[in-house]
Amino acid sequence: MKKYFIIPILAILMSLTFASCEKDEVENTATVEMAGEWHIHVSAVNPETGEVDDPDWFGDGVYNITTCNTAANDATKMFLVDDICYYYPYQVEINVDPSTMTFSSVTDAENLYGGTNYGGERVTITGGKIVKNGTTTPSGMPADYIEYYITFSDDVLAPYLEGDVVKVSGFRYTGFADDE
Repeated sequence: MKKYFIIPILAILMSLTFASCEKDEVENTATVEMAGEWHIHVSAVNPETGEVDDPDWFGDGVYNITTCNTAANDATKMFLVDDICYYYPYQVEINVDPSTMTFSSVTDAENLYGGTNYGGERVTITGGKIVKNGTTTPSGMPADYIEYYITFSDDVLAPYLEGDVVKVSGFRYTGFADDE
């Protein structure tokens, strides 16, 4: 009598086992090649010569920013998010071109992070680019390179730049301890 109860239970368990092996296909976002976490630093650059006048202008050292897709998953739009910066945290929607790996914002784009005590209510991103395997990490491995220039509409610290522009550059987060 017991075997009549065991056979249906075994059949149910086996069907559940096979059903749990099915996997859904997970699609990438429209901006997957440009999205990620980045180790960056901020420098003051002479706009005429391109020379770096101060390699750590904000004095923050290296920290992380994020590029990510929008909720609409549009291949021409992304968010650029810096919520760690001690100077001006910002989140701005940027226009992207995945075929050329370039990006920029509209002039005086809204800072979706919100202004700070120092300002930063409007943000402009120019000259943005991502270069596949465009740099070498501290551990000696190749990594994607990111670079862009940023201005804030009400930047009270801009006079201290003495005509320089703010350049943000760095590499894609690798997860390796030697790259931290």
